[in-house]
Amino acid sequence: MRFLLDAEQRAFAASLDALLTAADTPAVVREWSRGDHASGRALWSRLAAAGVFALAVPEAYEGLGPRPVELAVAFVELGRHAVPGPLVETVTAAVLLADSAPGTAKRLLPGLANGETIATVTPPGPTGPAPEQPDLPQGPYALDGDVAALRLCWEPDGVRLSPGHGPVLPSLDPARRLTPVTPGGEILAAPSPAALPWARLATAAQALGVGLALLDRTVDHVKRRHQFGVPVGSFQAVKHRLADAKIALEFARPLVFGAALTLDPADVAAAKVAACEAAYATARTALRLHGAIGYTAEYDLSLWLTKARALRAVWGAPEECRALVVSAGDRRW
Repeated sequence: MRFLLDAEQRAFAASLDALLTAADTPAVVREWSRGDHASGRALWSRLAAAGVFALAVPEAYEGLGPRPVELAVAFVELGRHAVPGPLVETVTAAVLLADSAPGTAKRLLPGLANGETIATVTPPGPTGPAPEQPDLPQGPYALDGDVAALRLCWEPDGVRLSPGHGPVLPSLDPARRLTPVTPGGEILAAPSPAALPWARLATAAQALGVGLALLDRTVDHVKRRHQFGVPVGSFQAVKHRLADAKIALEFARPLVFGAALTLDPADVAAAKVAACEAAYATARTALRLHGAIGYTAEYDLSLWLTKARALRAVWGAPEECRALVVSAGDRRW
């Protein structure tokens, strides 16, 4: 499949890139990790003004959507710039609430579209440790439950409003601040099966952006770093590692945008596996080629390294997504 963005979509990506470059997102990420949300909320409002969250909200509720392809374009840029916050979760909440009663949707969805409301959602499935931090006690866990005004628990009998949250707990990615939430509140919507592909698609696109940023930063690093009087990037072994990372990311890209076109659960699962595994492999390459400096939290590379690892596990672990792809293939044949 050959997928090319049109001029409007490319302009949208470029505008988001310019906005996020000017925002100095590494500084925003570090403040968010410390629990200081002021700059992160300001950036959230600018992203909402650019239409990012409205892409998942139907036009009937002051949104622009549903427009999954443009959403994937946006989330690639969000990943490239390591934007913090419950981005995927807010999109997922919008899709879930679009199937709620008209009064509930009218009350909650405009706030998600215009950025006034930040939402978070616990992933569906059995209550257990957060997938990105398996040593934590039993959940349910939500991302940034302390900053989200709307906390939803995705339970078998419905999507419930969470009345409260517990303390912030550490995560592999310091900017992904996990909070236990209180289940058992008011049911707002049915557990729509359409929401999970949206969550996985946004995660896949975000991971693709993370991988692209890691590759760009690593290429720049090996051009600047010299050994034996020549750039490290001129060594054949280094070229091979970077080429492998580039190929994996470029194979993942059409899967992500192809899945955005179909929103078929198996297509989206394949895209998530490909993008997250490519980003994770690129992170490992970046760490090797940066050497000791890559391990330091003060170096900006760490903001993307930890995110690549965390995104790989959330909204469907690799083995779960692979099983879905295999099962769908068996049914088709």
